Amino acid sequence: MPQHALLAHDLVRVLGGRRVLDGVGLTASPGHRIGLIGENGVGKSTLLRLLAGTDRPDAGTVSRPDDLGFLHQEMPFATDTTVAAVLADALREARADLAELARLGDELARVPEDAPGHQELLGAYGRRLEQAQDRESWDADRRAALVLEGLGLGALGHERTLGSLSGGQRGRLALAALLVRRPSALLLDEPTNHLDDGAAAFLEEQLRALPGAVVSASHDRAFLDAVCTDLVDLDPAVAGPVRYGGNYTAYLSEKRAERRRWERRYAEEQEELTELRRSAQVTAHRVAPDRGPRDSEKMGYGHRAGRVQHQISRRVRNAARRLAELERDRVAEPPAPLRFTAGALASAAEGEPRPLVALRNAHVPGRLAPTALEVSPTDRLLVTGDNGAGKSTLLAVLAGRLPAEGVVRARHRLSVGLLDQDTVFDRPERTARDTYALSLGPARAEQVPLGSLGLLHAGDLDRPVGQLSVGQRRRLALALLVARPPELLLLDEPTNHLSPRLCDELEEALGSGPGAVVLASHDRWLRRRWPGRTIHLERDHRG
Repeated sequence: MPQHALLAHDLVRVLGGRRVLDGVGLTASPGHRIGLIGENGVGKSTLLRLLAGTDRPDAGTVSRPDDLGFLHQEMPFATDTTVAAVLADALREARADLAELARLGDELARVPEDAPGHQELLGAYGRRLEQAQDRESWDADRRAALVLEGLGLGALGHERTLGSLSGGQRGRLALAALLVRRPSALLLDEPTNHLDDGAAAFLEEQLRALPGAVVSASHDRAFLDAVCTDLVDLDPAVAGPVRYGGNYTAYLSEKRAERRRWERRYAEEQEELTELRRSAQVTAHRVAPDRGPRDSEKMGYGHRAGRVQHQISRRVRNAARRLAELERDRVAEPPAPLRFTAGALASAAEGEPRPLVALRNAHVPGRLAPTALEVSPTDRLLVTGDNGAGKSTLLAVLAGRLPAEGVVRARHRLSVGLLDQDTVFDRPERTARDTYALSLGPARAEQVPLGSLGLLHAGDLDRPVGQLSVGQRRRLALALLVARPPELLLLDEPTNHLSPRLCDELEEALGSGPGAVVLASHDRWLRRRWPGRTIHLERDHRG
């Protein structure tokens, strides 16, 4: 079966009165693995649904292979469907290939080479053989067992129903079914959700081996780096979405180069603007038009004065014209990257050698195994461990929100900020802007405006926090910590719900930010690049 490209042309999609996609085009050729990146709400999932045909564009066209595969958020099966039935459906095309090859082979054996129809049968056999080779149909059953094992489902009973599985198990089973099928084009929405490190690495290996096209929306920078041959940034830009060749590392390099070029153009233009303003305002006064002639100039003064004034006037007019052009089409100032605002609270402890918090045999039965830990005033500590190992519990103990057995000593009047995974505000009817100002106080809110941090879109600043998404509420909570950092900053999965760009900025800000930072994260990219200490937690099995 020849591999076909996935093509989208001038896609427009309006949802809730807002143009989520406006004239987006995409070509995904066989062998290309394209990552869709950008802020939440820019249309990544919408574009995938349009490409898959589960949603229709308001304008534009999509051309897709017949056997396209799409990783749905929910599996398209009833809850009483068994795992065996899901796998049988995934293997159906491969088994059909083999059955049809057997049938065509039998027919070819019966029909003489010079008989009518032999060439037609031979062509059909060749096309089916190519399709079976692309799908690796002979290896499908072994591949199914391998994929289940690789995604952590090897021990899952095939008689189990979907209704008896957890959400994470259903998601991994849906992913397994697609990998077993090996469609000629594959669409994935956040495919590494619910995957541990081993399963994510296995998925990356499987995707790199696919001959067809892959389009994946993902916040997982490690996945984007390991898999993608191209990245499409859907964040708003003058020329529309921008496509970058290469993986995430190549994308970062190009974005940094773009930033340097932008900063250089802006600085050069600011210099030119300053010079033009000086020329327009000062040059005309350098030679006063009513200055009288010197004795030596009296004979030719009128002619020379007129000529000088004409030249000055022309220079002033040219400067004014260029100044007007630049001010009309000036280069926008590059937005400031995310940075923690230095404050008295965060810096107060830096000269004090004693630890901010010390734990001795601290534990929460069934949630946190006995732990010994000291956090210094400028510490950078990464907490890792499997789900259920107690990472969030440890942060809550450090914050003083959860009592623990053993010894927990915190410095007197220690200021602590905790970014929870689930952020709730007491007054959901207040706008994000008002919540920010009332929490920080008017002086600090004016000094560090919420809109300047780049964590919330301008249109969301005046929305009630109760109407914001989970990710937007976490961004607001993060904004409060950025604007007034505490002595001890505790972050629970801080890169969840952030775009790759903001994740990168947050990591850089943590490196230079004031105070101590303790961070719990599954983010593979962050963990591989973490510059500070690491503590790994094991489950507490004592009940």
